[in-house]
Amino acid sequence: MKQKLFKKNMFLIFLMAPLMLLAQDVVKGKVTDSGLGDPLPGVNVVIKGTSTGTTTDFDGNYEISVNNFPSILVFSSLGYASKEMQVSSPTTLNVTLDESATGLEEVVLLGNRSKPRTVIGSPVPIDNIGVAELKSTGQPTVDKMLTYKVPSFNSTTQAISDGTAHFDPADLRGLGPSRTLVLVNGKRKNLSALVYINDTPGKGEVGVDLKSVPSAAIERIEVLRDGASAQYGSDAIAGVINMVLKRNVEYTTVGVSTGITTEGDGFNFAADVNSALKLGEDGGYLNLTVGYYNQEKTNRAGTPGEDGLFGVPGNDPDWGSWLAQNPDLGMTIGQPELEKMDVFFNAGIPFKNGGGEIYTFGGLTYRKGKSFALYRPPYWVSDPYNLLHEPGTTYQGFQPTFETDIRDNNATVGVKWKLFTFDVDLSGTYGRNAVNYDVRNTLNVQLGANSPTSFDVGAYTFSNTLANLDFSRNLGTVNIAFGAEIRGERFTAMAGDGASYAGQGAVSFPGLQPSNAVEATRDNYGLYGDLEWEPTDKLLLGGALRYEDFSDFGDNTSWKVNGRYLLGERKGAIRASYSTGFRAPALHQIYLSNIQTLVSGGTISNQGTFNNVDPIIRDGLGVPQLTAETSKNITAGFTYSPLTNLSFAVDFYNVKIDNRVLFTNEIGFDGDNANNNPVEEILLDNDITSLKFFVNAVNTNTTGVDIVANYKNIAMGVGKLGATIAANFNKTEIDGQIKTPSLLAANGYEIFNRKEQARITTVRPKSKILLGFDYNIEKWNFILNNTYFGEVKWDHGSDPLKDQVFAGKVITDLILGYEFSQKISATIAVNNLLNVYPDELDPKGDVVTDLGGRFRYPWEVNQFGFAGTIINAGLTFKF
Repeated sequence: MKQKLFKKNMFLIFLMAPLMLLAQDVVKGKVTDSGLGDPLPGVNVVIKGTSTGTTTDFDGNYEISVNNFPSILVFSSLGYASKEMQVSSPTTLNVTLDESATGLEEVVLLGNRSKPRTVIGSPVPIDNIGVAELKSTGQPTVDKMLTYKVPSFNSTTQAISDGTAHFDPADLRGLGPSRTLVLVNGKRKNLSALVYINDTPGKGEVGVDLKSVPSAAIERIEVLRDGASAQYGSDAIAGVINMVLKRNVEYTTVGVSTGITTEGDGFNFAADVNSALKLGEDGGYLNLTVGYYNQEKTNRAGTPGEDGLFGVPGNDPDWGSWLAQNPDLGMTIGQPELEKMDVFFNAGIPFKNGGGEIYTFGGLTYRKGKSFALYRPPYWVSDPYNLLHEPGTTYQGFQPTFETDIRDNNATVGVKWKLFTFDVDLSGTYGRNAVNYDVRNTLNVQLGANSPTSFDVGAYTFSNTLANLDFSRNLGTVNIAFGAEIRGERFTAMAGDGASYAGQGAVSFPGLQPSNAVEATRDNYGLYGDLEWEPTDKLLLGGALRYEDFSDFGDNTSWKVNGRYLLGERKGAIRASYSTGFRAPALHQIYLSNIQTLVSGGTISNQGTFNNVDPIIRDGLGVPQLTAETSKNITAGFTYSPLTNLSFAVDFYNVKIDNRVLFTNEIGFDGDNANNNPVEEILLDNDITSLKFFVNAVNTNTTGVDIVANYKNIAMGVGKLGATIAANFNKTEIDGQIKTPSLLAANGYEIFNRKEQARITTVRPKSKILLGFDYNIEKWNFILNNTYFGEVKWDHGSDPLKDQVFAGKVITDLILGYEFSQKISATIAVNNLLNVYPDELDPKGDVVTDLGGRFRYPWEVNQFGFAGTIINAGLTFKF
């Protein structure tokens, strides 16, 4: 009897299941602009207190399943004031949104695993930057857009720096590229394959290739300016950048632009298409972006008319005529040539009645670049076999080129659903960055007449594979989140062709040798928990804990506590956080080794980088195994909106980092010919003049403050004016003694001299101030941005008298926009309107600083580049 009853009940359940699904409580409707009445696509619709939500489609329609009534729906979209609406039963609810009075009510996802919050409601400082704001800078790539939009973010074009010239190191809060975690749609973005090992900002570090995500694919960028290792894991010491991709868009958008400097070089051209398709009738979407960008070189070389590096005066009897014909010593110094193509996608298919979503996103970027090495004048390198000049012509020397093929691809597939009242997100991510190098227009002297003139000098790749499982739930006044991550990483270095490294190797860049080839892997897993408690509508207290274990050096536990108190009538908030953090040394930093041609001690020579697992370094010099950096982060500040359109945010921060991974200065011969010490024995055995390696050896203390003020919708005539002032002031100091391995210290070597210390303390501006005005009148839009880059300082390795300070400068950008119709608009941007350049290098300073007059402007410290005025024009079509 019981068995029959059981079968009957199961049959009824099976029979009723489809009806039960159909009977789920659904709220649907349409969201429109309150002023124009236009439908608003891409509006976030979230059940308050949960992470359950959806977005409106092209026509502003939405549909969301509500499990419990009454509930409050929160409607939010960038540029509009959020609106909360209570629903007591399944219904059709149409909503209108007003243009946002301040940015404090914009909803962000970053830093809040349990539910979305507004900027004002977040306990930590977050910038929420829409794509329109990014493009209002007039800059061509995302890294440059952020430089002119976020005061604590810096990235500048590099020159004569091998592969670094094609990546441009970027950092947040002056803490180096390695300490900013980059996410795409909340998932970890892979690092680049390149270590910045030349004398540029970020030397010895590894960052994400920010040129690999096209701005046309981005809906907004969220920048968390606070340590977040306890929430997101390694690399988040300085903060987190989350790039949120576009989903539903109302129109297909085609953009084309072109520009050139007022010097007549640096021509650029860009084109992109962004569109979206509906997938089914339940809010599914597929957003696609295709982009192309091309830029030509610029040249701002010095014109000394003599060569101080080689001691050749302008009236030299042998080479005076060559110097007269080539006062710039044949150099090309400026931005590299670049050609880039992107394909990106973002898609999601909801379950029936909004019960969950299958999603996927990712993209592929391919770009080719050409930068330039030091010109080899005829008195430096000879070409007796006429390999680089025509027989019968006078030999004029040659300039090698450094050419790259860079591929960056990433893809995520995941599913979100409800499980026992928890919101669950399960995903897998794969990302890879690959860099192939060719050196052209050069030769290998020791191969004589058999030398090629183009060389494959090797390649690097880095990839990671991740699996993430996240749970979150709202329990009224308490929000909880927990989850796990498993990550595998792989770094490879591949040797170049034999001719590239034979003997002294190809002139300008000897190829990677078989001994430099490596395939290194590691795994790690992490577990985290996140808790937030809101005992009142105004008070929020939160905490996070994360444990990670790495297969190659051990484990780490980091934690974070934060709080926020809303001021009366939600006009502002007081907020603060304290956290510990960590950064695992990149596989690149552990295993990289190579031979480079660099300038050191007033001469050109081959220098060796030895990796941290090499017995020569570990046993021969007593360098310890690399381990994780650790940090202590404090952030405290407030937001306040005294008027409807006026808002302020001020945040103080202090970041202490222990055991910072650094790249040493060149360690060479000590000048004592009596005895060979252990270092000199290594140099002689490897036919190099100096060596370098990675080591945990420095503690730093960074203190700063971020200030942001916005005043929007100011009536001025028949138009409206918006004004923004944002600033960052920071100072980094080395705390305590540099930890030099005892054997090196005993032989009188320093591993981090004045020059390298300055690279982490003074080569980035200690202050940056942005003052912007945005005026809209009828079909016209006028934007005037002024960016002050504070002074930077270059220190000589040993002689303070040769130090140089480069004064702060203001860069002014003017952007004019005009709407011919709702679907056609045009923009003209004049970047660096007043043609401002950095201070010139002191010709009486160290010859290595300007390389005998070859460099006119600073290159080891670089505030904003040296291209001068750039004029750009663009058209946008919507259909």
